[in-house]
Amino acid sequence: MRLLDLYCKAGGAGYGYHLAGFEVVGVDIANIKRYPFEFLKRNALEVLADKEFLASFDAIHASPPCQTHSATKHLRNAQGKQTSKVDLIPQTRKALRKTGLPYIIENVPGAPLIDPVVMCGSSFGLGVRRHRLFESNLPLTGLPCDHKKQGKPIGVYGSMRDEIPNGGHTAKSLEEAREAMGIDWMLWGDLVEAIPPAYTEHLGIQLYKHILGTI
Repeated sequence: MRLLDLYCKAGGAGYGYHLAGFEVVGVDIANIKRYPFEFLKRNALEVLADKEFLASFDAIHASPPCQTHSATKHLRNAQGKQTSKVDLIPQTRKALRKTGLPYIIENVPGAPLIDPVVMCGSSFGLGVRRHRLFESNLPLTGLPCDHKKQGKPIGVYGSMRDEIPNGGHTAKSLEEAREAMGIDWMLWGDLVEAIPPAYTEHLGIQLYKHILGTI
């Protein structure tokens, strides 16, 4: 089955769906050099309006820009910085519903997703915590966090080798960051925005079964 990966960045989400059994095609408005599958440089909302193109896909994942909801917006505000990003979640959801295809929307805690499941790196034995929300038009289940067993998570944000005021640190090397995320092909700038593939592998297996009618 084929899955369309919108706002794909460097392919953290897409790789998880690949592990779940999908053939993945990524779309992003930026020219992404390290996407591991077929990639198209296009506007995601324009793609969602292209019925002929969508006819070859069985499901869609979308990760609309999250800067307006991310916890780092408070740091930007304190520094007097503004983001040019807008909230594309409502437009993306409306367009996804019109396709009639199974879909998943991913975003950060605080984003206005509808009845989302929460995924956490501690559920998969990863070094990062990185909570993310996933909304779908199909019933999906997440996994419980296991923060106690995980201990202090490794930070994969900001800059490498930063001490965190309440304890812990950001990754001290690219290798440590890659291991913490379960990703081996991205650079630091990709990793700070990525979704651990373990999240979408877990959800993608359920999505695949729903499409087959075996769940």
